[in-house]
Amino acid sequence: MARYTGPVCRQCRREGTKLYLKGERCYTDKCSVGKRAYAPGQHGQGQTRKKVSEYGVQLREKQKARRVYGILETQFRSYFDKADRQKGITGENLLVLLERRLDNVVYRLGFAASRTQARQLVTHRHFTVNGKRVDIPSYLIKPGDVIAVHETSKDSPLIKEITESLAHKTVAPWLERPTQEVMNGTVLRYPTREEIDTPIQEHLIVELYSR
Repeated sequence: MARYTGPVCRQCRREGTKLYLKGERCYTDKCSVGKRAYAPGQHGQGQTRKKVSEYGVQLREKQKARRVYGILETQFRSYFDKADRQKGITGENLLVLLERRLDNVVYRLGFAASRTQARQLVTHRHFTVNGKRVDIPSYLIKPGDVIAVHETSKDSPLIKEITESLAHKTVAPWLERPTQEVMNGTVLRYPTREEIDTPIQEHLIVELYSR
């Protein structure tokens, strides 16, 4: 299963905005975007950002979306092709598909500090969907699915730490977490575009792939 394993802060600096890839750290003064507001690399600090072409703007938006959800190019293109075949607006279909990923749902329920941590928890088989263990981060959830921590994982120090912090975390409106103490949640429905707060202009991605 391919994934990016390099420094994630340089991804935010490359896009020139916070992508919130490191959880709580991104909300503190330790965030590198605030301290080093220039592109990463040997020559990043000495260069001014050049005027970007229309293609460049579209490419950066696609790269931003990939990095937010932790997806490599081949898989991202596969999501786009699937969204394009569905009825409705292709860009919105794409975002809904990305939001339906199990690792994203775990993050949206407040069961992880970041999507990266959620992906790790899923691959380590800490979560179940409708009572069955699922270790595939890209697993697409459906309305009515119940996501919960597996019984054998409840004594894990990390899971206990996450459980204690649930009271301070909000849940996406298309999901339901019945209690603040128990790590389980239900998918009520698919999200609408207005409920997806990811800072992505999806129409630019559609324009890029439509070239």
